[in-house]
Amino acid sequence: MTALSDIEALIARMGIGDREAFSELYDATSGKLFAVCFRVLKQRNVAEDAMQDAYIKIWKNADRYRVTGHSPMTWLITIARNTAIDRLRARRSHADIETYHDSLAGSGPTPEQAAIATSEARRVIGCLDQLDGDRRDAIRGAYLDGDTYKDLSDRFDVPLNTMRTWLRRGLDALRECLST
Repeated sequence: MTALSDIEALIARMGIGDREAFSELYDATSGKLFAVCFRVLKQRNVAEDAMQDAYIKIWKNADRYRVTGHSPMTWLITIARNTAIDRLRARRSHADIETYHDSLAGSGPTPEQAAIATSEARRVIGCLDQLDGDRRDAIRGAYLDGDTYKDLSDRFDVPLNTMRTWLRRGLDALRECLST
């Protein structure tokens, strides 16, 4: 293990562009920084990418490091941890966007489907309007309002079998009208 003062010296050398110092710092600290990234991200390949990004940030900001009496590993670990957290947030944000997009895509008919449904609804209403008043109201009650045959026979004051006949003949008339 490299001494903390050696790590500080490597960071200082990196601050003036020393690539050899970067290589030595990487060898001395990569295991620890990978562990930090892996603990946050829990996927090896994603943690490796985050660690690579962290080392790029370390290289770019080495000239800003100041010896403060704290461990230089704290500075390195903070950069690695923050980079991993940023990756995690980006991944969650992307997943949220996909979930939101999927919910929008499945939330209703497409404009084409809506236009077709509207056209079909107009045809059904037009065919319903061609039926006699009581039969039209019975069909609406049975198939649109959910009334029972018994309720309809009581409302129209006809025997139950007569109501069944009205509904069957009314549906036949609708089917014939819609097929033309």
